[in-house]
Amino acid sequence: MSEELKRTELYQWHVEHDGRMVPFAGWEMPVQYPTGPIQEHHATRQAAGLFDIDHMGQIEVRGPDAEAFVNRLVTYDVTSMKILDAEASGFRSSPAEASGFRSLDAHYALFCYADGGIVDDLFVYRLPDPDVEDRDYFFLVINASNRSKDVAWVKAHIDHYEVQVWDISDQTYMLAFQGPEAPQILNRMTSADLTQMKRFSAVQDTIVEDVPVLLGRTGYTGEDGFELFFPAESALKVWEAILKEGQAEGVKPIGLAARDSLRFEPCMPLYGHELSATITPIEARLSFAVSLDKDFIGRDALLKQKLEKPDRVLVGFELVGRGVPREGYTVLYQGAPVGAVTSGMFSPTTGRYLGMAYVPREISSHGTEIQIQIRKKVVAAKIVKRPFYVPAYRR
Repeated sequence: MSEELKRTELYQWHVEHDGRMVPFAGWEMPVQYPTGPIQEHHATRQAAGLFDIDHMGQIEVRGPDAEAFVNRLVTYDVTSMKILDAEASGFRSSPAEASGFRSLDAHYALFCYADGGIVDDLFVYRLPDPDVEDRDYFFLVINASNRSKDVAWVKAHIDHYEVQVWDISDQTYMLAFQGPEAPQILNRMTSADLTQMKRFSAVQDTIVEDVPVLLGRTGYTGEDGFELFFPAESALKVWEAILKEGQAEGVKPIGLAARDSLRFEPCMPLYGHELSATITPIEARLSFAVSLDKDFIGRDALLKQKLEKPDRVLVGFELVGRGVPREGYTVLYQGAPVGAVTSGMFSPTTGRYLGMAYVPREISSHGTEIQIQIRKKVVAAKIVKRPFYVPAYRR
């Protein structure tokens, strides 16, 4: 008997607004709304989109050894993450918030196995511990499909560290608000000047619709925007308030289909596609999230691979011929199989048929001619620069 699907606090809202619900990572989630995924994709790129992503997981790590413990688990050096007061961070807040405000750090990282394979990718937040003066704790945001595995992985490595680990996913709600208009819209709803927040920073206990929220200037679309964390019982209140506030700018609720095409264009990896236990961060070209000058699980294997150069690497490609390069299709070079498509689709923003795949390093240069086996047809393609799309704020 199959396990019953979980539902987020916004399930009924999605149903009432004609969201098409599908199974995803053990949850029943909206894949699209009546306007369709292409329109949702464009709405996010042109204005802003609101995403219910409460299927994602969250872990708290607290205790005297929290920093050392998390630094041992993740590829990024969390000792470099800082907490700054308002003046030092350059962040302007209202007089009411100026006293005691602190700018927080957030960074992309990975859990790795000893052989360098990827357990999961995640975001790490360094936050001040409200219960212990001058002590910080760590807030880890993990993938929905890996929640149980990740929690078990973290707890299995506590060993001699004096830490406490909690899975707080059920009590914590997570939304994403992404798009060029998102900062200005959300800024109208808070007392702090969010436009001064840097990318990959966070602010804690800012108020949205009378709800204390942890805001991270992070996201999974390539666009500017935020990920919001707050008590689960306030989900509907915050969701509807943001939709109402952004109505004039064209803010729309966004389903999983558009979320996938949005992350695909800036070439953001997806676990189970570009990332897995048999793929390393070096092969995935995620070296910016790997600090090889400190110790962590998998470090020696990754250092060896970086020094010796990986046999294969992740590339982007564009179809020259006609067709759609779906996941799993064979990649050919001079007629011989050399890999498989990890993600591929029509790109709504660029109007091109694009894909990603792992290929031998020696044929990974831009312009290299390859072929994609699409059913019984071999279609010409070429390796192109990644990302496929760069948002306006980064150009």
